[in-house]
Amino acid sequence: MTTPPRLTALVTGASRGIGRAIAEQLADRGCRVAIHFQKNRAAAEAALAALPGAGHALFAADMANASDIARLWAEVTAAFGHINVVVNNAGTYTYHAPLTTDYAAWQAAWQQTLATNLFGPANLSHLAANAMAAAGGGRIVNISSRGAFRGEPNAPAYGASKAGLNSLSQSLAQNLAPQGVYVYCLAPGWVETDMAAEFIHGPRAAEILAQHPLGRVARPEEIARAAVFCALDAPATMTGCIIDVNGASYLRT
Repeated sequence: MTTPPRLTALVTGASRGIGRAIAEQLADRGCRVAIHFQKNRAAAEAALAALPGAGHALFAADMANASDIARLWAEVTAAFGHINVVVNNAGTYTYHAPLTTDYAAWQAAWQQTLATNLFGPANLSHLAANAMAAAGGGRIVNISSRGAFRGEPNAPAYGASKAGLNSLSQSLAQNLAPQGVYVYCLAPGWVETDMAAEFIHGPRAAEILAQHPLGRVARPEEIARAAVFCALDAPATMTGCIIDVNGASYLRT
């Protein structure tokens, strides 16, 4: 009997937090995982060492840089061959409240946030979609945010970028379904990660906790379970879905 080839997955922003949890759970399911990171090589190496199984690897790139993304894709595919799953998890959040941020900082926040959170996933998805369609199929999972729906008053570029990511996911899902490429999107709320630590353990801690009927924010491994379901198990008819994983902290109709 011929052993089926291992599935391969590229997870961006996988050196810590949600991305690392996704990479670990994909590896636990038998996938060979490409861990993307930007600058923190030490964290990426720790994430790599924690993965079960063999054959995983690290790849560095700036997701705000289109040329870097093209290089990343070329390096990952050269090392792994066909990529079955791409998880667009890397993101950035910058505080830029409209009335307390000067114009230069406002422009910088918008440019960096959109470049990382929207243009980066769009560029990587373009490369992945073309390769997946040519190979007969694949899956793209995008990590969005409840902020796409409820707004982000002190980081409007973040909310706008995630709303754009939702729309990108649905547009790609419609276009790519005939080629067997399925696109899913998750919209978490607050998650216990390094990026959120200054908020969920800072002066706003009580306010943030009060939003959550569960009495706590989500854990990275919970978001990862939903992402891995989409990456490996979700039916094709779920393509184009946006799944809320915010612990009922924000309900939409």
